[in-house]
Amino acid sequence: MGLNETVSAERLHIGFFGMRNAGKSSLVNAVTGQQLAVVSDVKGTTTDPVKKAMELLPLGPVVIIDTPGLDDEGELGELRVAKAKQILAQTDIAVLVIDGTAGMSAQDEALIEQFQARKLPYLIAYNKADLTADRPASGESTLYVSAATGEGVHALKEALGRFAAARKAPKVLVADLLSPGDVVVLVTPIDESAPKGRLILPQQLTLRDILDAHAAAVVCQPEELKQTLAGLAKKPRMVITDSQAFGRVSADVPADIPLTSFSILMARYKGDLKALVRGAAILRGLRDGDRVLISEGCTHHRQCNDIGTVKIPGWIEGFSGAKPAYAFTSGGEFPDDLSSFQLIVHCGGCMLNEAEMKHRIERATEAGVPIVNYGIAIAQMHGILARSVELFPDVAALLG
Repeated sequence: MGLNETVSAERLHIGFFGMRNAGKSSLVNAVTGQQLAVVSDVKGTTTDPVKKAMELLPLGPVVIIDTPGLDDEGELGELRVAKAKQILAQTDIAVLVIDGTAGMSAQDEALIEQFQARKLPYLIAYNKADLTADRPASGESTLYVSAATGEGVHALKEALGRFAAARKAPKVLVADLLSPGDVVVLVTPIDESAPKGRLILPQQLTLRDILDAHAAAVVCQPEELKQTLAGLAKKPRMVITDSQAFGRVSADVPADIPLTSFSILMARYKGDLKALVRGAAILRGLRDGDRVLISEGCTHHRQCNDIGTVKIPGWIEGFSGAKPAYAFTSGGEFPDDLSSFQLIVHCGGCMLNEAEMKHRIERATEAGVPIVNYGIAIAQMHGILARSVELFPDVAALLG
């Protein structure tokens, strides 16, 4: 991925949902102007969600998602329907595509109820308008379109643009804590887990956010931190570190310089920092045999000293004195039933969009299972959680 590209996790996700043969795939192709999805008259042609990251005017960088029909049948059909419903967790704006010649079905109405329960913005697109003689009045959220003739497609794109513009102002990672001219020190270890030739995404995003705030960033590795701080003519506004170096960095950063981590900033950016800080309290009380889910939003090659499967369990056992039982998930995997777990330890979620990360936290909360992310857990287990959230007084107040 080039540094000039917007990663999928930072793009608006638009999901197209509906019954088989409503024309979802044809409409996706018409909206994008590309043959993204295979189309035919055979019901159930789309068997898995199809995703495409692209620029779509007037919205800008988006991810378009075409989903299988929600009335798919048989054992495989049930799996496809379940997969389509999983996409709801990633969706920022939903488009419900209805066959205009058949009208709205009970399944369509049930899907609208799911949109409303999730407070998910949605549009209803009655497709096959060229074959529909009797049309009820359309409105801001209901349109008549024809993937075959192009009728209403421009209006649909304009409506999506209005929905996107109505969403809350873009969030920032750290810029709201900075003033022009501030200096921020970023501590980025280059070890066996660091990707070759580039910085990991949270570091890239933080660096760009600092520059957008007209502040200056100084980047170093943990072993260079003391020398770097000593060489600055101006006291830095804060130090931001990779969570794995928390212990060493905390010892080298004077108490009068605020310290936090990329992972904690990500929790604030696309999660629920308060909920995740509350979850950290459970780490001390874990007992032998307690089930702990360690979940990562990306998939990568596991190394011998992998953070999720090796380092985090080791720190947990050293901190709690217990031997929990671990389960691991990665990528799009996240268990439907969380009730058997005593704790969920999640990565920073940089490869998940905000909608999915918040959905996972909400599901944990609904199940009564505490959830914490890597950076907050590591800060807690190194005894520096209170210091690492000092920049956020409402969160620090939770720790007394």
